[in-house]
Amino acid sequence: MTVAKESKDSTNNDSSPGRKPKTSGAAFEPHRSGTSDPYCIIKVDNEIVARVSCRTKEGNKGIVLFIYFFLPGGGWQNFAISGFSFGFLLCRHDDVIGKISLSKDEISSQPRGIDSWINLSPVDPNEEVQGEISLELQVVEEAHQRLLCCRVLEARDLAPRDLSGTSDPFARVLFNGQILETAIIKKTRFPRWEEMLEFVLEEGADSEAPLVVEVWDWDMVGKNDFLGQVKFCLGSVQKSVLKDWFRLLPLPSSGEDAG
Repeated sequence: MTVAKESKDSTNNDSSPGRKPKTSGAAFEPHRSGTSDPYCIIKVDNEIVARVSCRTKEGNKGIVLFIYFFLPGGGWQNFAISGFSFGFLLCRHDDVIGKISLSKDEISSQPRGIDSWINLSPVDPNEEVQGEISLELQVVEEAHQRLLCCRVLEARDLAPRDLSGTSDPFARVLFNGQILETAIIKKTRFPRWEEMLEFVLEEGADSEAPLVVEVWDWDMVGKNDFLGQVKFCLGSVQKSVLKDWFRLLPLPSSGEDAG
């Protein structure tokens, strides 16, 4: 997928006769002034492809932005587009105002396109994860014990959680009540760890026992920020060596943030 063109509609403003400006509606107002500094980012298949510039101290917007995409051969089959609206803050994290998400089926069901107001949905930061992690998993037979070995290689395209537009990621691996962690890699969304974490397997270990690999953004003050997770059952690792890139997934809806 490539972005073809981005352009502003110069005729769609307050002075255009007979036309009502398209706006984002009553935007969330995080500032004491009763206004916000909103901007939007647009994702296609969970990849950020565009960002609308920040509009300062306004609650209702009068700007239309057209963004055109060329979708290659099979790209349209799983296509999904999401728009996130943020309130820009200079001294801390930007406030997420809300989001919309449109699937391929929703868009294609409207032959003339979608041209209407769409309500923003609330955003749970623990559900808005992105990126992948590279892992190598295997069970190693030694003379007097068996080891479950998790080699944490690297990650890519992690969600930015810090003001710098990056994160301070580390990986946490959980198995059978034990927790091991990698080193923290500062200021990057593409960390490379190359660390081996090992668990001793007890005799008769349950093949359905879960191995969970989580990625977190380390924060010096306050709780760490969740960046995603991937789960495996012990049985799948016992069958063969698993080495691949795995997409990070959000916490289960009932999960507890243990950052």
